[in-house]
Amino acid sequence: MAAPPALSRAHRQLVLAAVCLALVLVVAGATMLNVALPDLARSLHATQSQQQWIVDGYAVALAALLLPAGVLGDRYGRRTTLLAGIIIFGVTAALSAFTTSAAALIGLRILSGAGAALIMPGTLSTITSVFPDEEKARAVAVWSGFAGAGGVLGLVASGAMLQQFWWGSIFVLTAALAAIAAAATIMIVPATSDPDSPKVDIPGSVLSVLAIGGLVLGITEGPVRGWINPLTLTGLIGGTVALVAFIAGSLRVHQPLLDPRLFRERRFAAGTVSVFLQFLAMMGFFYIFLQYLELVRGYGTLRAALAVIPLAVGMMPASTAAAGLAGRFGGRNVGVAGLALSAAGFVWLSQLNVASSYWPVLFGMIIIGAGLGLGMTPATNAIVDSLPIAKQGLASAVNDTSRELGAAFGIAIIGSAFTAGYRTHIAPSLHQLLAPAASAAKQAPAAAIQVAGRLGPNGPALVHQTRTAFMSGQQQALLIAAVALTIGVAFLLLPGTKPGWLPTPRRPALWRHLAALSSTIALRDK
Repeated sequence: MAAPPALSRAHRQLVLAAVCLALVLVVAGATMLNVALPDLARSLHATQSQQQWIVDGYAVALAALLLPAGVLGDRYGRRTTLLAGIIIFGVTAALSAFTTSAAALIGLRILSGAGAALIMPGTLSTITSVFPDEEKARAVAVWSGFAGAGGVLGLVASGAMLQQFWWGSIFVLTAALAAIAAAATIMIVPATSDPDSPKVDIPGSVLSVLAIGGLVLGITEGPVRGWINPLTLTGLIGGTVALVAFIAGSLRVHQPLLDPRLFRERRFAAGTVSVFLQFLAMMGFFYIFLQYLELVRGYGTLRAALAVIPLAVGMMPASTAAAGLAGRFGGRNVGVAGLALSAAGFVWLSQLNVASSYWPVLFGMIIIGAGLGLGMTPATNAIVDSLPIAKQGLASAVNDTSRELGAAFGIAIIGSAFTAGYRTHIAPSLHQLLAPAASAAKQAPAAAIQVAGRLGPNGPALVHQTRTAFMSGQQQALLIAAVALTIGVAFLLLPGTKPGWLPTPRRPALWRHLAALSSTIALRDK
């Protein structure tokens, strides 16, 4: 394996800043268009299905290509794949800003997702390859903080741009930041790779793309099109078949893309499950809570984006603190505490009602953010520490794939729970409406409020009923998020889990002394 050049501490901090900028571009790319879709739809005459694919095309391509992209970085150079991804991401963003067709924008977003897949594993694997062991945990903690808060930053930035400019300005800003990230990568980030690593497992790569892409497609489309829709079923069934084939093939290949046996290692499995469940809860929460801020509290898009900043405020310092806490108390204990704290925050927010002020909202988001920060750092460290330096691209890709799958499952499961709760509670209020209006109001809270605007004096009553039903659905959804995190706590506490994902400072020395003592005794016996 080619050893990275020796870097000064100051240079390593610059490397960390450069890769975190690239990381934020990728994470923000998944959320930045949520507030721009209405303007974008009017400008490009995009149908509801096209709007969905403008968002989902990016997510599906990103999730599907992460594993092979991580392995490519290990073999051919992490900086090379990182730079290639940034260039693809930046060029597609620049072209997206001035496109006049919804179909063209969908294609560009898919290409942008492919670029993001090249970027994301390279950011984390560069950190774990460059930083020495005594600094690695803290550097990963900073990465975890930006990985979690990047979505909030994307919402705030896009909301601010829309206040002054047209929807394409979001892409202009993205392209400009990508150019800065590319320049920083060229000038600051060192080249690291493992030229002796095996060739890329092409059959495994194809099957992983089909498996993850199909599952993410089906899970994403299910709540929108229906779970028996042909496209949804094609994704779910095709993805499942490809996943089974991938696992079976990987068990027979000498050097597979991802060896399923790795999940027997408790740290690796625990880290993967923890990341998956945390992003399931967080992205499901984002999906619902932005609607709460706009439809129930009446916030505009920018104010709603600003209102979720406390989540990032809680997350960033907690992520950094988690590295030191894990070294002192054990990574598993810190991870368990983080998941439990986040679950408590979701339970707290589930008790909100239509008349609640912003203060309990603020408190709940800080609690959730702090819990996620404490949970993500040891989970990510568990994954990357389970594999050797030569496979850090693969480890990073597994971490990122867990995030993307968790996000897709979260929006599908938590979003579906919210929709079911909302429809159950709004249905009795719609019997006096005409059938088309009642059907529209039952489909979504935003549609119900639009219908209320056409009812004259009877409109305010329907608005109140819609908001009450919204809160019922939100309560049900947030409690499911809390249950998911509680399942994560139970999994981490299962017998057989190692005492700590990250070794405490005393443990390695103790084991070395015991090993030396046993060797001495054995020699004397001879």
